[in-house]
Order: sequence, then structure tokens, then C-alpha cells
Amino acid sequence: MTPEGAIDLLRNAFLTAGTVAGPMVVAALIVGVLVGVLQAATSINEASVSFVVKLLAVIATFALFGAWSLQLLVDYTATAFSSISTLVN
Repeated sequence: MTPEGAIDLLRNAFLTAGTVAGPMVVAALIVGVLVGVLQAATSINEASVSFVVKLLAVIATFALFGAWSLQLLVDYTATAFSSISTLVN
């Protein structure tokens, strides 16, 4: 395995992981900020409210982007397995 091949495979793994996790993280961030502002305005400082709302937002985002994320992961896995023969030599 050449160092360039290993670096390329690792770079693609990080890019795929970031692309798959991105929508869920962004949804949790946006909902967390909105709930935080709402809690500060109403003086409700209950941690479970923020957690449940963020959890529901992440679940909804996963329901929307789940098939796309799974397809990205399958494509990356197929590419990684098909490139094993070129990396070993």
C-alpha cells in the first residue's frame, strides 16, 4: 500500500463521515439554539426539554436524510472494498 493510497482512503472516510453526520449535527445545533433562546426568554431551565426537542429534531432529520446517508455509506464501502486490490500491490 502506498502512503498516497492510504491517505486518500482515510480522507474519503473522513469526508463521508462528515457528510453523513452533517445534517443531523446542523439540525441539533439549530434546534438547540432556538430552544436555548426560548428557555432564556421564559426562564424555564429544564435540561430534559432541550434534550428531548433536540432528540426529536435529530430523529426527524435522520428520517428525511436516512436513505441518502445510507447510500453514501454503501457507495464509500463499495469503493473502499474495490480499491483493496490496488492498495495491497
